[in-house]
Amino acid sequence: MTVTTQQLLCHLQHIGKVFRMPSGAPVKVLDDVSLEVHSDEILAILGPSGCGKSTLMRILAGLIPADEGKVLYHGEELGGLNPGVAIVFQGFGLFPWLTVLENILEALRARGADEATAMKTARRAVTLVGLAGFEDAYPRELSGGMRQRAGLGRAVSVEPEILCMDEPFSQVDALTAETLRGEVVRFWSDHASNPRTILMVSHDVKEVVFMATRIVVLAARPGRIRQLIDNPLPYPRDPRSPAFQALVDRIHAVITETELPDEPAAKPSPYAPRSPWEPLPDASPSEIVGLMEVLEDRGGTENVFELVEDLGREFGKVLNVVKAAELLDFVDTPRQDVVLSEQGRLFLASSVPERKRLFGVHLLSLRIFADVLEQIRRAPNRRLEAEDLLGDLMVYLPYEAPDQLLQTIVKWGLNADLFDFDSGGQVFFLAPEEAPANGPE
Repeated sequence: MTVTTQQLLCHLQHIGKVFRMPSGAPVKVLDDVSLEVHSDEILAILGPSGCGKSTLMRILAGLIPADEGKVLYHGEELGGLNPGVAIVFQGFGLFPWLTVLENILEALRARGADEATAMKTARRAVTLVGLAGFEDAYPRELSGGMRQRAGLGRAVSVEPEILCMDEPFSQVDALTAETLRGEVVRFWSDHASNPRTILMVSHDVKEVVFMATRIVVLAARPGRIRQLIDNPLPYPRDPRSPAFQALVDRIHAVITETELPDEPAAKPSPYAPRSPWEPLPDASPSEIVGLMEVLEDRGGTENVFELVEDLGREFGKVLNVVKAAELLDFVDTPRQDVVLSEQGRLFLASSVPERKRLFGVHLLSLRIFADVLEQIRRAPNRRLEAEDLLGDLMVYLPYEAPDQLLQTIVKWGLNADLFDFDSGGQVFFLAPEEAPANGPE
């Protein structure tokens, strides 16, 4: 099946989108994204958190407008909700006061179906998604996987031309997710009825290789199309096959070209303006230390893809830990290798108290921690409200998730004894008469 034999359903042309932070600062989420969506394909949008994947899907569905460009559906410019789209949300999106059957019926009634037709269609959808016998169950009585089946049943019951799926398997366990992926591919491949096309958002490389016929890799800050990749693997797909793994590796390589560049960035001129704060990858201190210990066990170096296999973690998560360790100068990343640095070796050879001190020294080499510590010192009674810091994060790092950054600052700082944190009152503080052991006097 080739694109030339497929019908063009939707065409996103030069899409741009800007959001405004609470501070009023503009944040460009999408920039000049053009993409065609054809019939009879599973199109996956893959990219890191914050790259605009879900925003792009919502623009295509007509849930939010684009600030730049336009969306065409069957050649006509979209001026509101896309009539050919239904969405399966990440958080299930079920009405908790309605049963499984009633949730599906509501979608059909909203489309104007008469009661007899709606009931017949809803029961067929229940059977299709494997919930026969649970029609009268309420969402609270279902497992996560069953709730997602109910959401899927509601979406497919209206027979949309395009089924949009926003990371639909991220809230269920791995075994359930694997089963649901296979079932979605099965009912899509039975082209007796809609959906003819599935548009899915994901951050899981293996998931999109397993399901998609075409893969869009987005770059972040702001979101742009980095590469379009056709997936010619026949169904059913075997994740253990060499061809499957080769495509996974190819996509990983596309991502790491951006996330782990071969050449270190050139040092800026001392007179050039610089971003005030560094973004912090979502990784805990124990994960960073664990990565270094694994590298030490392997002689000090390992390929990033081998680390993913050895650690049994999702690629994006391992990449975050590597980036965190590199930010702290504990590892280097030439090409696709991760190499333990001399600073990393020194850290591992140290006692527990010395490790804490060294971790603090490396943290204070980052502008963000030096500034946060200074803010705490200057705050009344050396107590800084987390809400105040959250506002600064939104201004200085508008492309990052502020809540995640705040949590990372807390975890890293507490690990190094840079400050204390009252989780109940959400306040950073220093003891009135004590300076932090790792901070400058």
